[in-house]
Amino acid sequence: MTALPVWWQKAIVYQIYPWSFQDSNGDGIGDIPGIISRLDYLNDGTEQSLGVDAIWLSPIYPSPMVDFGYDVADYCNVDSRFGTLADFDRLVTEARQRGIRIIMDLVLNHTSDQHPWFQKARASRSAPERDWYYWADGKDCWRRPSNWNARFGGSSWSWDSFSRQYYLHSFLPSQPDLNWGNPALRATMFDVVRFWLDRGVQGFRLDAINWLGKDVRWPDNPIRLGWRGYTRQTHLYDRDQPLAHEVMRELRSVISAYRDVVLVGEASADTVGGPAAFYGNGSDELHTVFDFRLLKSPWQADRFRTVISAAEQAVPSGGWPSIVLSNHDQSRHIDRYGHGGDAGRRARAAAVLLFGLRGTSFLYYGEELGMRNGTLRYRDLRDPYTKRFWPFRVGRDPARTPMQWDASAQAGFTNGRPWLPVSDNASMVNVEWESKDPLSLLTLYRHLIRMRKSTPALLMGSYIAMESGNPHCLVFMRTGKELTPPDSDMLVAVNFAARTVTCFLAGPERTGRQLLSTHQRNTDRRPWTSGRFDLQPDEAIIVSLT
Repeated sequence: MTALPVWWQKAIVYQIYPWSFQDSNGDGIGDIPGIISRLDYLNDGTEQSLGVDAIWLSPIYPSPMVDFGYDVADYCNVDSRFGTLADFDRLVTEARQRGIRIIMDLVLNHTSDQHPWFQKARASRSAPERDWYYWADGKDCWRRPSNWNARFGGSSWSWDSFSRQYYLHSFLPSQPDLNWGNPALRATMFDVVRFWLDRGVQGFRLDAINWLGKDVRWPDNPIRLGWRGYTRQTHLYDRDQPLAHEVMRELRSVISAYRDVVLVGEASADTVGGPAAFYGNGSDELHTVFDFRLLKSPWQADRFRTVISAAEQAVPSGGWPSIVLSNHDQSRHIDRYGHGGDAGRRARAAAVLLFGLRGTSFLYYGEELGMRNGTLRYRDLRDPYTKRFWPFRVGRDPARTPMQWDASAQAGFTNGRPWLPVSDNASMVNVEWESKDPLSLLTLYRHLIRMRKSTPALLMGSYIAMESGNPHCLVFMRTGKELTPPDSDMLVAVNFAARTVTCFLAGPERTGRQLLSTHQRNTDRRPWTSGRFDLQPDEAIIVSLT
């Protein structure tokens, strides 16, 4: 008998970037009361809502916001910009009433340099907290302890003139790395986990986990000739250490005392063994791990086919994949996939993949509307990383512009001046307008989410790649007949070409009924056969096989 899926395997998870979702007090910054006011949009139990099952909140902890919350100054409180702990408790309660769970972003690798722990650590070399961070003397001639580069540019080492040693930071100088080799630090951080679980949180998205642990002999990383910046080094010693897996195993043990808690990992695509290494044996580390290769892929069938197959093979028995196309660190996928083609059609096809592939689906706020990267000037930018590489890289700010609720001056996000400008297309790309349009992307997302939830094969069926006879098509099947109780097999086909193509599936002919087309044609469950079928430019279909 097939095991019943746990909630997070079936879930549609919606990432909220708190700065940008909804402002309730007119200061131009999104907040928790604003999120509460929009919960019915996410799931009110009707077909007019989106139908999500969980919210992943990007960091809401007190922070100087140099890295917009990923520089934590207090792990057990809420930043006043976003509200209070009482507001958070109300969010948990209100969300639970709508069947929505809360997943917190947990930053394990580093704190803010304004955190009391670091303040004590730099105040005295004999302070207990000193060993909660990494400190080292320099080499002769005032050279740094090693050649390690920070992910956001420059050296990973900064000089502390007060205590007269270097401290390590893998990201910004204001984000000193935590030493997870220290038992007291580890115990304290696990208490942080319990603090939020006791408040009703049901999962954590774990930030930058492959940076936990360092080789404290401080050997130099090898240099890669012909490369620049962070990728100029092979990062053998400043990340991807065995300690990271040890910590994940201990964390899995901690959360086992609570019911149905999920651990979602973020690891670099080039981590040793790939991100899937953090599944461990499938039951002793993380439940699911983001695979960002689809975020890095061009809109090409062969690339998607290769990445999806590799990801399927990498997830061990007991592990569970996740599907994510956009997030707060990347350009929005409608812009990435749409480059050089019809962005709207490709976004619709990508939605079919998001809900048709095996794994937990993660949405980034506004992607269901087709929100584009904001067109920003340098004076609009807030993110240090975006500023550092502007205009040679798109950066992160363009994907963080305010949620577009309606066609009003500030798109219904705020009554004040928004922290980032609202995108130019908000007058037509917004919740109010698209809710009325039966052909909108929002309507398609709502339909796909309900189809997925009501179709066991799409929820839990195995993934089987199929040969279509056309290099521009990605075709796969989600098995249903092996489930208990059995369900119809579901076929998903996506045309990545900008022209009509013809497909022929190998093997015995299969018949069925086409349930969905992203071109909004044949919605009457028309008969379908695998012997020969055409796909329009950038079209995706879902077929129930008989």
